[in-house]
Amino acid sequence: MATDKAALTPDSEVEDGALTPGAEENPSLDPVPEAEAGPAALGVADWPAGHRSGFVAIVGAPNVGKSTIMNYFLGQKLAIVSPKPQTTRQRILGILTREDAQVLFLDTPGLHKPVTQLGEYMVSAARDSLDDADVVLWVVDGSREPDDADRTVAEALASTEAPKALILNKRDQVPAEAMPERQRAYLALATAEQVFWTAATLGRGMEPVLDWIIAHLPAGPRYYPEDQLTDREERFLVAELIREQALLKLRHEVPHAIAVTIDEFKERQDGPHYVAATLYVEKESQKPIVIGAGGATLKAIGTAARAEIERLLGHPVYLALWVKVRHNWRRNPAHLRALGYRDRPER
Repeated sequence: MATDKAALTPDSEVEDGALTPGAEENPSLDPVPEAEAGPAALGVADWPAGHRSGFVAIVGAPNVGKSTIMNYFLGQKLAIVSPKPQTTRQRILGILTREDAQVLFLDTPGLHKPVTQLGEYMVSAARDSLDDADVVLWVVDGSREPDDADRTVAEALASTEAPKALILNKRDQVPAEAMPERQRAYLALATAEQVFWTAATLGRGMEPVLDWIIAHLPAGPRYYPEDQLTDREERFLVAELIREQALLKLRHEVPHAIAVTIDEFKERQDGPHYVAATLYVEKESQKPIVIGAGGATLKAIGTAARAEIERLLGHPVYLALWVKVRHNWRRNPAHLRALGYRDRPER
């Protein structure tokens, strides 16, 4: 049986900010290289009559429900979610295969004005997705008026000629009488071929969106096997599930300063899988906050993350967590690369 233990050991020491040996080779956050996981290597270009396929970029300001929308269409949790802005840091491919179509969703970081190297990486990932897109879902928080972040998104949308649908999410939080004016306010920022009101967390208004997406995809083959959900490795997904729980259980600036690497991942058929991970923070003062009194906070993160990881892997897991400091990693390109925030492979 899996244990709830999130290990605290004497070697959860503070790093001095220098790159540790082998850090550049740490694979915990890397996507599977396209040469290994993409269509050409798989040889699965099946093309049923009338079949459609293509990339759907899901873009918007931070914290408007982009990941929730992708997870709904996939029928399971792939991208992590939290109430905190900028939860999504990297572009994540989600693959939906139906009899009539294969939809390649690109969940993207929220577009914003970056103030760190990490922020610049995130914005670049989102903008690159627009370049790749056959269809664009422009997601906004319909419960509020447009703000500067939405205007930043609207400016980026001008770079693509792909058909766009405006998704006014959080419909359940909007009085009916406010909807027409709210819709006009967003359409004043950028044009869209279609408008939908949705409540993604409740699954409301979602099926018409999917019908519209498929109708606007080009004719094309199945690029991936029908049972493949993403091109990301399990190690990346596990690291994200740990980071999700840190986002949920920590406050203020601390959760945004956390990066997670998977140091060991051992599959065991006769017992729980063994996963060892490190949570990196930027300042020495943040380390005791993540650990908590008597290790309580780190244990809570580990217990909740272990349950999510077991659901993902379908197998019991022993999860050991450590906390270390990598000074100002969000502002250091070398640290970013070591932690897995690297240039994406070309499509």
